[in-house]
Amino acid sequence: MNDKNIQILNSFTLDNIPDLDVAVLAALELFQKAPLPKIKLDVYNRPLVVGSGNAEATGRIIFQDMDAIFASESDFETKLKSIENIDGVVVVSASGGKHAPIIAKRAKELGKKVALITNNPDAPASEFVEKDKVYVFPKNREPYTYNTSTYMGMILGSTREDPKVTQTFIKNHIDTLSFPNFSKYDKYFLIIPPRFLNIIRMLEVKFIELFGRKIARDVETSEYMKHAVTVVPSDELFISFGEKNNSWGEKDKRLHIPLPDNAGYAAMMAIGYYIVAQIQKQHPPYFKENIASYTKQVSKIFGNKINPIVE
Repeated sequence: MNDKNIQILNSFTLDNIPDLDVAVLAALELFQKAPLPKIKLDVYNRPLVVGSGNAEATGRIIFQDMDAIFASESDFETKLKSIENIDGVVVVSASGGKHAPIIAKRAKELGKKVALITNNPDAPASEFVEKDKVYVFPKNREPYTYNTSTYMGMILGSTREDPKVTQTFIKNHIDTLSFPNFSKYDKYFLIIPPRFLNIIRMLEVKFIELFGRKIARDVETSEYMKHAVTVVPSDELFISFGEKNNSWGEKDKRLHIPLPDNAGYAAMMAIGYYIVAQIQKQHPPYFKENIASYTKQVSKIFGNKINPIVE
């Protein structure tokens, strides 16, 4: 197997940060060979699943078929205290740091059994978790916040999709598309199939991380599109995934992105990120110009060193 994208990630510096599509392809390369732990879901009747940003979204995907409660760092303690039948706390965190140790410690203090889903074998939060409840997933070296291999691996650990199928689909069906001139647009509306409801936050966060407020975006399911989200017309590109968009936006401002037959969440994530990367390529390098200064600032906020490249 050719690991050319992993090789790019293993050697890049702040002077040549790769675009997001490299991280997507490298993740698909990695998971064709790296074993994934199996998360024991059947030990819970009603767990509280806690994460921040994309980690919270990942938790919703992994536990979507369970009677689970979901929370972030902002409301986990309130839910722990107010919902009596929570029988365990699952913390999802790529680094196992930042808010994760605070959440795990507090959950343990409140008498709850804690599990940790992470990519860091030395995660600070593991101090408050029994060893057999720490699930460490493999990851690639990536720019800070890209978090592509991190959360894709966790999702694959649940869905057990074949990453080779997604890799081949991107090559044969996405790379062969005629993309519009993305540089013409600073507003995008992504439309996804209803079964991928829980990917919405991940796509929104990726836009925020890469473009801040320079580029506007909305992400909704094709069913929710029937509500009042397009009352005010805007010069935006509508990008639909998996289902043809025959209703929203001007006909020449619609882009359809196919999905593999029986696509799961990992394929949706990979292809969604891959399309966001095509937008990234045709706009100024907002992320690349600011990630170093941002990590300096956020290191002070969290009180520990956060590097712009996550080894």
